[in-house]
Amino acid sequence: MLRLIILNLLLACSFAVHAEKKILTVAAYPAVDAIVKAALPAWQQKHPDVEIRVVGREYADHHTAMTTALATSSNLPDVMAVEYGYLGRFAMGGGLEDLAKPPYLASQYREQFVAFAFAQGGTTVGPQAAAGAQSAIPTDIGPGTLFYRKDILDKAGLQESDLTGSWDAYIASGKKIKSATGAYLLAHARDLKDILIRANVPAGEGVYFDAQGKTVVASSPRFKIAFEQAKAVRSAGLDAKIGAWSNEWGEAFKRGHVASQMMGAWLGGHLSNWLAPQTKGLWRSAPLPGGVNAAWGGTFYAIPARASNKDLAWDLIRHLTLNKDQQLAAFQQHDAFPALKVAQTGPFFEQPIDFLGGQKARLLWRETSMAIRPTAVFKHDPIAEEIVNAELDLVLTRDKPIADALKDAGAMIERRARR
Repeated sequence: MLRLIILNLLLACSFAVHAEKKILTVAAYPAVDAIVKAALPAWQQKHPDVEIRVVGREYADHHTAMTTALATSSNLPDVMAVEYGYLGRFAMGGGLEDLAKPPYLASQYREQFVAFAFAQGGTTVGPQAAAGAQSAIPTDIGPGTLFYRKDILDKAGLQESDLTGSWDAYIASGKKIKSATGAYLLAHARDLKDILIRANVPAGEGVYFDAQGKTVVASSPRFKIAFEQAKAVRSAGLDAKIGAWSNEWGEAFKRGHVASQMMGAWLGGHLSNWLAPQTKGLWRSAPLPGGVNAAWGGTFYAIPARASNKDLAWDLIRHLTLNKDQQLAAFQQHDAFPALKVAQTGPFFEQPIDFLGGQKARLLWRETSMAIRPTAVFKHDPIAEEIVNAELDLVLTRDKPIADALKDAGAMIERRARR
């Protein structure tokens, strides 16, 4: 009888301890969810009474779910991973906690991060912005780089400098590559546009909108140049007309049908790990043509304004973003280039990368990350991107005049933004 009483007491205590456990929910997408899970054992040593639930969804599904959660204030996580392209929509929608205010005071960490990334997490420009607000903290960044096949360049009698000297030189090199090897210069002409519209964005403005939130698509020379160069590539037959992340895209890399690809530095990891591992040693990384410095994506952590466990959420975010060892581990295991400056130092950055023929490419990516200028983010950036891509397709496939395409794009963006 006594043994039964003791057993019941122990069970009651166990249930009581379990009931006292706090639950912290983190919503993320691949491979951010894996990074969070790997970081939890160290964090939970300080918080043994906290149970972490990581809700992982595919990239698009995650952001759709977060859009709905913020709009309805239901099924909200405590910590939300946000990709750069969605940051403006979420930040200016008013659903995120302002991390500049007490008790967070995020500005004290500003100098510890790459300047452009921390600025992107703020909402300090645009008509809906609150002065000095900080909606999210950066964790990884995508320094823009040009990956190219050295073996293909060698067959065409070209050097890296032939690709990178200028955009005209890049296209001219593509013609020599096509003639000598049959390979395309790049997968899709849209890739050229994506970089050029992000080059030389004026301070305080975004890619598609000025500081007052007015679209610049029809008026900015950036878009005219980008459309003209993309058209030149298509007219010369230099792009394979293959969209990113398709099966054909990966096959083109495996078979050497595409000579170069402009994207974030993280693409190197994707190429070596699953896109084209058999091409080890054939690729190199170079600066973008014409001396352009641009960012390609990036991940941020935010706290929904109606989250249940904000103090714990902030503590976890600081662990994920301000801990050098954690940032380095994410880079080493998942190619998540660190936004934390101190994590961009040390032996790992000096190591040659076998997949890139022994090149010490991380040093180049670090240099690029320091040179990128901040660009503002806006609520309607995803809509603007969709419209611009649709108009470029009309230019490339139906010979729509570029001036008309940009004018129509600007008008459609204005109409959508007013809704």
